[in-house]
This record gives sequence, structure tokens and C-alpha cells, in this order.
Amino acid sequence: MVEIELPNPEELEEKRRNSFSKKVALFTAIYAVILAICALGGNNSMKDMLLAQQEAGNQWAFYQAKNNREYLYRIEKDRLETQLVERGDTMKPAAFKHYKVQIQKVSAEEARLAKDKQEISVEAKKQEHERDVNRAKDPYFDFGEALLQIAIVMSSVAIIANSRPVFIFSIGASVLGSLITLNGFLLLFRVPFLH
Repeated sequence: MVEIELPNPEELEEKRRNSFSKKVALFTAIYAVILAICALGGNNSMKDMLLAQQEAGNQWAFYQAKNNREYLYRIEKDRLETQLVERGDTMKPAAFKHYKVQIQKVSAEEARLAKDKQEISVEAKKQEHERDVNRAKDPYFDFGEALLQIAIVMSSVAIIANSRPVFIFSIGASVLGSLITLNGFLLLFRVPFLH
């Protein structure tokens, strides 16, 4: 008669636990990779937001400087025009002509500064928009990171406790964290309480 060796139930249980632990460990490593991507996205979003804010501030300061110079040219033009009105009849023709040329130069410079201001304003608003977009992205990365960290902790608990329900909870947290992270990059949907 052929002897059949039956496996030891304890050994079977150990193999089943090892298989479960290996699967959970693999999922945990995947969670960690997604968490690293999420953290990178959050850091870049914050840096881009701060850089855009700084650039917008620089543009508005430049705009204000142009505005001040435009105002000074307007004052100078008004002064020259007033002097021309007050003394125009008594001026020599050369002086009168000189005043007219100066008024034209000052008017041209004032118009150039007004045009420059418009261009600067467009760039400043573009930077403000960039800042606002990155500000909107940041909370998604924060919540994505939190959910992915929770998923990693719960999968570790699943290994220690050999608990499938805890592992399933970790999968749910990681899926939700991954979706929120993806939304941080793409802004596909808006979650009201994150703004």
C-alpha cells in the first residue's frame, strides 16, 4: 500500500499567511510609489503657486512704476499746455514751437507707458491665474497623501493581524487617495470642502 503523506495543517496555514502577507506587502509598495508621486505633485504645485504669486507681484510692481511715470508725464503735459495758454500770445515763435514739440514728446511717452501698462497687466493676470490653478490643486495632493498614508498603515495592520477586511479597507483608501491625487494633477472635478 502506498503511503500518502498528508500536509500538516499548521504548515498549510503558514503558507496561506505567507501568501497573503506577500500580496499585502506588494500592494503596500504600490501605495508607497503612488504616495511618492502625490508628494512630488504637491510640492511642485506649492512651488509653482509661490513662484506665480511672486511673478504676479513683480508684474504689478512694474505696472505701478509705469503708472507713476505715466502720471508724471501727464502732469508735465498739463503744465506745458497751461504755460502755452498763459503765455502763448507773448511767446516768440521759436519758443512756441519748442513748447508744441515738447508737448508732443510728453504725450507720446504718456501713450507708450499706457500701452506698456496694458501688456504688463495681461502678464500679471496670467500669473495670478497660474497661482490660482496651483492653489486649487494643492488640497487634493494633501488629502491624497493622507489617504495613501492611511492605506499604508492599514495594510501593515492587515499583515500583522492577518485580516482581509483591513486589507480591503486599505485598498479602498488607496483607490480614493489615488483618484484624489490624479485630480490634483488634472483638476477633473471639484470637491467643495477642499476649497
